Amino acid sequence: MSAALEEYCGSIFWNASYLQRPDPDLPICVERTVLVWLPLAFLWLCAPWHFRSLCKKPAKATLSKLYISKQVVAGLLLLTAIAELALTLGEDYGPSSDSTAQKHPAVLYTNPVLFTISWVVVMLCQECMRRKPRTVDSGSLFVFWLLQVVCAVFQFQTLLRDALKQEEIDDFPRFCLFYIGYGLQLIAFVLSALPDVSPEMKRIAKTNPEAKATFLSRITFNWFNSMVIKGFKRPLVQEDMWDLNQKDSTHTICEEFEDIMAKELKKAHRNLQKKQHKRKTKSDHQNGLAKGVSQDVLVMEETGKKKEKKKKKDSESDYPQSWLVTSIVKTFKGVLFESAAYKLIQDLLAFASPQLLKLMISFTQDKTSYAWTGYLYAVLLLLVAFLQSVFLQQYFQRCFILGMKVRTALMAAIYKKALVVSNDSRKESTAGEIVNLMSADAQRFNDVTNFIHLLWSCPLQIALSIAFLWIELGPSVLAGLLVMVLLVPINGWLATKSRGFQVENMKFKDTRMKIVNDILNGIKVLKYYAWESSFEAQVQDIREKELKVMKKFAYLSSVSVFIFSCAPAIVSLATFAVFVSVSPDNILDAEKAFTSISLFNILRFPLAMLPQLISIMVQTSVSKKRLEKFLSGDDLDTMAVTRDDSHSAAVSMTDGTYAWERQADPVLKNVSLDIKPGRLVAVVGAVGSGKTSLISALLGELHSTKGQINIKGSVAYVPQQAWIQNATLKDNILFGSSLDEERYLSVVDSCALGPDLELLPGRDQTEIGEKGINLSGGQKQRVSLARAVYSSADVYLLDDPLSAVDSHVGKHLFEKVIGPKGLLKNKTRILVTHGISFLPYVDEIIVLVNGVVSEVGSYKGLRASKGAFSEFLETYGKEESSNADSRKASAQESEYEKIETLPEGLEPQADDSPEDIVSSTLKRENSLRHSQRHSKPNGSVRVRKNSSVRSKKDSDDKKGQRLIEKEAMETGRVKFSVYLQYLRSMGWCFVSWSFVFYFIQNVAVIGQNLWLSDWTEDSVEYFNTTYPAHIRDMRIGVFGALGLAQGFLVFFGTILLADGSISASRTLHTNLLSNILKVPMMFFDTTPSGRIVNRFAKDMFTVDDMIPMSFRSWFLCLLGVLGTLFVICLATPIFTAVVVPMAVVYYFVQRFYVATSRQLRRLDSVSRSPIYSHFGETVSGLSVIRAYGHQQRFLKENEDTIDQNLKSVYPWIVSNRWLAMRLESLGNLVVFFAALFAVISRDSLNSGLVGLSISYALNVTQTLNWLVRMTSELETNIVAVERVREYTEITNEAPWITSNRPPDDWPNAGNIRFDNYKVRYRPELDLILHGITCDITSTEKIGIVGRTGAGKSSLTNCLFRIIEASEGRILIDGVDISTLGLHDLRSRLTIIPQDPVLFSGTLRMNLDPFKKSSDEEIWNVLELAHLKDYVRGLPTGLQHEVSEGGENLSVGQRQLLCLARALLRKSRILILDEATAAVDLETDDLIQNTIRREFSHCTVLTIAHRLNTILDSSRVMVLDSGKIVEFDSPSVLLNNKQGHFYAMAKDAGIRGGETSPPENMSTDL
Repeated sequence: MSAALEEYCGSIFWNASYLQRPDPDLPICVERTVLVWLPLAFLWLCAPWHFRSLCKKPAKATLSKLYISKQVVAGLLLLTAIAELALTLGEDYGPSSDSTAQKHPAVLYTNPVLFTISWVVVMLCQECMRRKPRTVDSGSLFVFWLLQVVCAVFQFQTLLRDALKQEEIDDFPRFCLFYIGYGLQLIAFVLSALPDVSPEMKRIAKTNPEAKATFLSRITFNWFNSMVIKGFKRPLVQEDMWDLNQKDSTHTICEEFEDIMAKELKKAHRNLQKKQHKRKTKSDHQNGLAKGVSQDVLVMEETGKKKEKKKKKDSESDYPQSWLVTSIVKTFKGVLFESAAYKLIQDLLAFASPQLLKLMISFTQDKTSYAWTGYLYAVLLLLVAFLQSVFLQQYFQRCFILGMKVRTALMAAIYKKALVVSNDSRKESTAGEIVNLMSADAQRFNDVTNFIHLLWSCPLQIALSIAFLWIELGPSVLAGLLVMVLLVPINGWLATKSRGFQVENMKFKDTRMKIVNDILNGIKVLKYYAWESSFEAQVQDIREKELKVMKKFAYLSSVSVFIFSCAPAIVSLATFAVFVSVSPDNILDAEKAFTSISLFNILRFPLAMLPQLISIMVQTSVSKKRLEKFLSGDDLDTMAVTRDDSHSAAVSMTDGTYAWERQADPVLKNVSLDIKPGRLVAVVGAVGSGKTSLISALLGELHSTKGQINIKGSVAYVPQQAWIQNATLKDNILFGSSLDEERYLSVVDSCALGPDLELLPGRDQTEIGEKGINLSGGQKQRVSLARAVYSSADVYLLDDPLSAVDSHVGKHLFEKVIGPKGLLKNKTRILVTHGISFLPYVDEIIVLVNGVVSEVGSYKGLRASKGAFSEFLETYGKEESSNADSRKASAQESEYEKIETLPEGLEPQADDSPEDIVSSTLKRENSLRHSQRHSKPNGSVRVRKNSSVRSKKDSDDKKGQRLIEKEAMETGRVKFSVYLQYLRSMGWCFVSWSFVFYFIQNVAVIGQNLWLSDWTEDSVEYFNTTYPAHIRDMRIGVFGALGLAQGFLVFFGTILLADGSISASRTLHTNLLSNILKVPMMFFDTTPSGRIVNRFAKDMFTVDDMIPMSFRSWFLCLLGVLGTLFVICLATPIFTAVVVPMAVVYYFVQRFYVATSRQLRRLDSVSRSPIYSHFGETVSGLSVIRAYGHQQRFLKENEDTIDQNLKSVYPWIVSNRWLAMRLESLGNLVVFFAALFAVISRDSLNSGLVGLSISYALNVTQTLNWLVRMTSELETNIVAVERVREYTEITNEAPWITSNRPPDDWPNAGNIRFDNYKVRYRPELDLILHGITCDITSTEKIGIVGRTGAGKSSLTNCLFRIIEASEGRILIDGVDISTLGLHDLRSRLTIIPQDPVLFSGTLRMNLDPFKKSSDEEIWNVLELAHLKDYVRGLPTGLQHEVSEGGENLSVGQRQLLCLARALLRKSRILILDEATAAVDLETDDLIQNTIRREFSHCTVLTIAHRLNTILDSSRVMVLDSGKIVEFDSPSVLLNNKQGHFYAMAKDAGIRGGETSPPENMSTDL
């Protein structure tokens, strides 16, 4: 081989003597062959990739100056190559050539030819680059020029040396051509690094700098600098985020994924059918056999059991399986393979460092070797490390982007599926579960894709490490390996054990959160009854149990930390001990020791990762199953409703039988309808007769067994439960249509929304909260109706829209919108209704009985026919007359009462709870009737207008008008005081001692390594002599002892830290809880409970779990870095000179990064919640979205929301890579300088120290990286302490107990006196009670009435000092209540609140949380409250568990329990916030009678919402706008024809105690 090359070159190819001198060189033949071929081979390999775009149609690209310069330089190079060829030819065959002289060697012909071809290839590649759209430079060309320049350097210096040595130039023309060529190559290299940015790219790069990033900038992530600098100068906001790359946008990702997913699903469905077919034939076969054979009962039983198991298994596998992962792999295969390639290269490079370290040590030992070899090794170390960093970061970047894309694809797929999912599949998973699929399961996939390559990379790393170690130490490696393998099951056991603790811990957490939730939902009742301390004790009790488990968990994890920190020491001890003991010839020298240690360090990572990886895979497989089940579910049948416009009828159903699900019984049977265009058709029937089902069938939401439906034109739908989006009121009405101002105003007006808009702070631009929280039930229903009317469809399906509004509003809506003269008079309307009064005005009535149409006809015709309809009317007529005395209510009223208590098949939603003191300027329209019927106690915030106090003009004064304060998002650095506060709550003793232990441990580590480097010196000392056994044993002994010492020190340090962090958790939680319970009611009204719950859940979780971990890691990393620097400085003191500048650089990089990363994290979580809330909203409004056909719009909206989130996720991923690249470069420099200084001062150093300092330096990169990560994580997590602290510093209400205690029997008479009493909600708002003065004597029964917002509830709240007086006072039995402690005051009064709030716990706890009463007393009050029989009948009696919010009791029973509570307190003053609206007639009578009888000796104040309940009061107080306008006995007030009370009574149909005929509608106040 070399002979052929020598002939080819005409000179010697290789001679070792070239290198064995202080100034080495390469033979000219090598420079002209190998070093020329290398870069050209690379170019030719890459060229085909470029040439692909020559075949395609060129994109319109302008000729830029840069492009022209590149082509000119390549052209000039082409000319030099041709010139060189010509020169050779001329010299050999030219006229002046000497024919006898020896011809030039072949190399001088081939090289110019090779170069000529190559420069043409380069020119073509550059042209291809220009044609490619959106490319700014070529990485492969850049690398080619780099190789070309580096390889030519050798020839460059050889020619120069020869010329200088001989002091003349042999071959002048070639000499010139080479240097001209080299100059041009340098220029080409520089040009290839510049971006060629087209005007289009410039435009894109404004919003996304990555677009114009060059190859160099991409591998170092330099293009990200501008974001980092911006983030450092000021906190980033969503507007600072850059646009996504086209390929990373949700839309692009989804399109790819969905195509592939559809194909894979088809395949999976086919496989499933085959499987089912097989199973079926098999089971048929078996059944045939079994019939004649099996007599034995036992056998039968066994098969039964097996069958059950099999059934379960079948139900698990009756959906297509194992298609999701293949879909993901096929969609993202490009990124997967690319990242795998990077990972492989990085893994292989990782093993180069230990080999270089070995060479480096042998260089320091061999004093005869030339200095240049040392420098070469140092540079190689740097180069390998740098390449490793580049590949590793590119690999991570790809993996994280892949994770992000997988999550995005899954989230979009889930959303899309949710829009079309059928009722069968819908039933399988609740809305919450579907949101969970989107948040938790998609996130799982995201996490697992980040590590997916470790599945093959870990085993590979383990195998390579073992192979290299075997080469170093032979079989004694197995000893160390054995120790490592033994540690795996121990770690596994610890992991399962600690998982058990975690599960237990989660149980306690859930219980605690349940109680906290209860407390927040019922905080008003707790304050009324002064029960806070009892509940505080309950929470603290559970918290203590939780902390106990946490302590166990912490101790267990300190054991695993102990093992983990001992591991490297034990492993190296075992290996080295076996190595030196096996044979006396084995002497541990520096090369072996430190190479092995750096290999063991590589080995640690995959061994630690494998168990984690396995558990992540297991969790993901669960998620995979859930996602596959959901995504492969059946879709809704889109053909259920045909849209044929040739039909004469607007809506027709022929012989339709429909069920909610496939297997369910039909809810509509053989229904046929024919509805002509433009008619108003009413659908009536009793509860559960299938009215809502009929509407759903027309929408195509039901499963059709037979029959057809045709609808002509578009549909608008108003559901029974209004569905409101979290958007402005205007957007809710427009619902994606364009705005036509005139139509919009007429719709708003006819839907009676005018007065409401006046009162909303931003009129129709007011943002409606989630689920319409700041609208009343009636307002929501009217917005829902307005949306339908505005859409101006052809067919209107109205599912009982009038039940939620008050009767007079209902009348208005019917007249103006639905009825014969309304806005919709020419449209086809199908109205489900319970309002008898509307029926005479409709064109046609359909009567449903048990899902069958029993009659169809006009009102008059049906009345005459004496069928089901006239019965329906009869029932209601009778009911009215029989109830006339007991409740003087109108027909409209009681008919609602009976029918609408529960809408068919639907649980009442939390619409809104009754009056609550919130000072926003939202008017309440009179929909109490609805709201009490449809409310859970934890409903939304009830909002009140201080009615006529504020003039309309006042609405510029926006202060105090925002109902919900915006949550403060902390920005900028976390204050140092927060860290101090956390350390203080840990206890300084714990902190300082654990610090000491950790510090000593670090000293032990360094000691152990120094001992090792000293040990390796023995190999020099006892060279060629036998190694004394006692020295060997001492070496091993000390080495082992130091290793164990490290473990124990870390163990103690960790345990102390754990104790400290538990005490911190305890302190912070206790302070938070006790303060939240002492905060005034006002705070709860303006803060969503979710925000407070978050402090107890998420933030406390962070304080409990995350902070101690990140604190410990941060501390260990810091000590690790300091230790490393110390060792390197110890070995080569000159290194200290480099430390300072590097520390400065490090500090800046870290500060820049932390500022940006922290804010990106916050933006990520802020922009993530809209995805889930939009999704939750969509799921709850599916039928509406489908009815209007707006699926595409919602899909688009979902894509936009996800994109908004990705805009902060993507930079966050890049910011981590940006940081890692910078820090790894710093780490690489540390390695380089450690090696360089070792070379410089090798005469004074022993090889042990060199090995030590470089192997330490090789480890520093990882530690530096971790240090910044941990700093950032600690900063992110410590915010939780800040947030908890924020809530522990809110100002409290008055003290619970003061020195001024009232006598034990106070109040014994029950006289109440208001003395010029004025009050306002908040200092900046107007008065709500204007100087109330009145006397109420003992045992008087007072009724308090007034329109909504007159101040009725405020008056009672003042008695309990929920709101404090701004002037005046209240005296009870002569004691000024403002001088007492709140608990003294509140525990002596009793209130039966408007909505019955119960807490989760036992019945007994709900009645008597302090356990003051005996069981006998409790049974007595239950008897009085008519609950004794019910409670007796419960299996656990008084210990019966009440579920959250009392869900497992009926509303009536809850109300009776509240009555029992009041009876048990036996106080002399009772306040009744009349709550009978939610109760049926019987219960109402029971409550009224019990109160009259049991509280006859008390002073009773009743806030009435219906006048008939207070007509027997001693006196009635009429409030208006916070003033008393009338105060006298009912009979006197009814006779005053000009009075307020008379006017109200007239409205309610009460005249001097008589009841009016049922035409009159409104009785609500």
